[in-house]
Amino acid sequence: MSEGLRSARTARGWSQERLVREIEQFARRNLTDVASTASLRVYVSEWENGKRTISDRYAAILRQLLGLTDGELRDTAPSSGPLPAPTTADGYEELLSRIDAAGSVGESMVKAFNDQTELLRTMDRQRGAAGLVDQMAGHLTSLEDALNFAVLPTARRPVALALAGASTLAAWQAIDSGAVERAWRHYELAKRAARDAEAPMYLAHAMAEQAYVLCEAGRPALGVDLVRDAQRTVGRSGSARLHAWLYAAEAELCAHAGMADDCRRALDAALASIPPGSEDRDSDMLSIFLNDAHLARWRGNVLALLGDGEAVASLYGALEGIDATFVRARAGLHADLAQAHLTRAEYDDAHDHLRQARLLASRTGSVRQRRRVDLLSARL
Repeated sequence: MSEGLRSARTARGWSQERLVREIEQFARRNLTDVASTASLRVYVSEWENGKRTISDRYAAILRQLLGLTDGELRDTAPSSGPLPAPTTADGYEELLSRIDAAGSVGESMVKAFNDQTELLRTMDRQRGAAGLVDQMAGHLTSLEDALNFAVLPTARRPVALALAGASTLAAWQAIDSGAVERAWRHYELAKRAARDAEAPMYLAHAMAEQAYVLCEAGRPALGVDLVRDAQRTVGRSGSARLHAWLYAAEAELCAHAGMADDCRRALDAALASIPPGSEDRDSDMLSIFLNDAHLARWRGNVLALLGDGEAVASLYGALEGIDATFVRARAGLHADLAQAHLTRAEYDDAHDHLRQARLLASRTGSVRQRRRVDLLSARL
């Protein structure tokens, strides 16, 4: 039985019939052949009931539709796999070959790694994470291989820094796809890589994002502790934008934990730390996008969680200024507005924003946003 397939399908609110249509649409977009509609209906039922093995061809389609790794789809334990078979009896020749290859990774190769991460980040922002699972898995494998066989610090640090950024992105994509265990493992990888790179900013960022996994698992207070530990990790070093981001994350998690006073203090600290101007990208921490407009949206979200009536004005201001390419962020913003209107018993407005949020979440395949929309819809 493929519980991975069934769970991913139901997490998106898809029926088996909807999954069949998605497979057919994928095939048309990518000019590939699949079985007839009637046969696909049988295949989906038999895949989920364990009566048919998912072939490699259909597994490749399903991974991109549902944002699953091959192990998650087929319900097999994750494995890094064995090293390639040695070419000599003792294996030293193969080992030295891989060490030499890793040692030859120069600035141009590290730049190529970072450019690939940036491309995946842009695609994720506009189209969602589900269709990127194979590309991201291959990217992380290449980075891990380069790091595992790099010997000297001068070779290790730039690759480790690239891996820290890429694995943090992969973790957030996994959260969005509903793969929380994969997300946790990616954050652990990001933290190890950041320590190897001696990069406290990257370590703090990975720790703070990992706190969201704890929050969504029902342990927001533990998430608050982890964010505060991240703040201690970066200390007085790091960019002002990162400090503002960490304070805003603390505020959100405090709101979930019912720590209203701590939440408001953290919000004030974030507002005091954010650099002025419209620039949103942190030149020292490329994973961070934050300016006054983004922080206004974040503040509105936090105030909505607290049930503060001021949230609505803040969120509408953020909606006017949000970048149209941030599709998933727009879905979250409409969900924030729905929550704020629900707090004020303005149910028609809440319904309108939930409809927008659901459409955008479906567009990106975001399980995380869909779950939130479903929870808010239950309050109407």
